[in-house]
Formats: sequence, structure tokens, C-alpha cells
Amino acid sequence: MAKRRRKAKIDEGYEFKVYPPGTLSLDEVDLSVRVPGDEAYEEELKRRQREVFGLQVRMFQGGYRAIFVFEGWDAAGKGGVIKRLTAELDPRGYKVWPIGPPDEESRRHQYLWRFWNRLPGRGEVAVFDRSWYGRVLVERVERFATKPEWKRAYDEINAFERMLTSDGVQMTKFFLHIDRKTQLERFKERETDRFKSYKIGPDDWRNRRRWKDYRAAVGEMLDRTHRPDAPWVLVSANDKHHARLEVLRICADVMAAALEKGR
Repeated sequence: MAKRRRKAKIDEGYEFKVYPPGTLSLDEVDLSVRVPGDEAYEEELKRRQREVFGLQVRMFQGGYRAIFVFEGWDAAGKGGVIKRLTAELDPRGYKVWPIGPPDEESRRHQYLWRFWNRLPGRGEVAVFDRSWYGRVLVERVERFATKPEWKRAYDEINAFERMLTSDGVQMTKFFLHIDRKTQLERFKERETDRFKSYKIGPDDWRNRRRWKDYRAAVGEMLDRTHRPDAPWVLVSANDKHHARLEVLRICADVMAAALEKGR
């Protein structure tokens, strides 16, 4: 029997559909998945990158738009995944937006304001390295947002995304999942590698101590914002090679779907 979807009214004549709570769970992610062999990985990586490039060219020519959002644990490999995703793309047709804390100008406005001028234009793919979901993750856990602010943010985010998908934007959101042991190993590696030491700081260690709080926030985020028009995809990222190939595969499927829909 198909699962019933929860409906939430936004305005008269406008609604978004959210999958039932528990449809996605971090507990169900198989973190043991591995890609066997470096040679096989490199071959598959190149094949997937060429595939995504071909789809990007067709999207650019047809004026189609897509948004890929990346969230995940610290040291889950978001940067590496994005680097492999965009390595072969035509720079005229995509933009990567690394999202950090809001600056002074952004704090003068509603929190979604700073994302409007980062949305993709005709024929573009926008990649967000962290996103508006900071409102219900770090801002919630670290109490940068009040409880009423982050509580109402789920509906605000759903409405924001629904507006974009209704306008033809193809959207997929990725959460890269690793376990605490893997995160600790990567933190220690960063501290001892002079080329990676800039990636680790006191905030990372503080966030790690609040793992349970962040996990609860991630769970509610998935329950409240996993929708058919802008789904979340949980990516097993203990093995970086697997995560990179999986993201490339899914992005290719999303781009192909956008082209098919536009026919």
C-alpha cells in the first residue's frame, strides 16, 4: 500500500506535500559500503563525469535549471564530492556557493534573503555547499536562532523550495552521513596534514561534542522537508569513493529527468 503524504496549506490554492515522518532515517544508511579497487573507481569516476557533462550541455542549451544542496557532518567529504561533481563541467553553466555564517548585511534581512541572488539562471546548475538548512541545524543547535524562529523555518523552507520547483527548477538535497569514529579519524588527519589543517578548528571539536543534538536536528529536518519535488538523499560517506560515485549517479538521473520533463 502506498504511503500517504502529509499536506500542509501555505496559501489558498497552494500546497506542498511532505513524505510521512520516518520515511528517511540515518539509522538505515549502510555505512559499510565500499568501492573495491582504485582503478575501477577512477574508471567509473571518469565515466560518470563525462555523463554529467553531456547532460549539463543539454541543460544549458535548453535553458533548464537545477539546484543541488549538500549538507552533512563535519569532515563528511562535501568539498571532495562537489569537486568531483563539477570537475568536467563547463564553468559557464554552473556555480558553486560555499555558505558560511551570514555577514552583517545578511543579518539585516530575513535569513533566506541572501540565497535569492545565488539561485540558478536559465541553463544553470547551482551547487550549495551548505545552505538555508543552517537555520534548522547549526542555528538551532547553537542557539543562534530562537526556538520560534527555527520551528517556523520548516514551513518557510518548504514554501521557498516549492516556489522554485513550481517554476521549473529541478532540486535534490544530499546529506552525507558518516559515523563518529570516521569523523574522529578525519579530524586527526586534518590536524597533522599541513595541506588540510585549515579545515579543522575549535568549532569543529565543539560541534562534535554535540553529536546527539545535531543528529536529532537532522532527523527532524528530514521528517519536515523531504518532499517529492525536492527530496533528500542520504549518502553513505564513510568511503569517500562511494560517496562521490553515488552523488554523480544521482545528479545524472536528476538532470536527465529535467530534460525529459521539458520535452
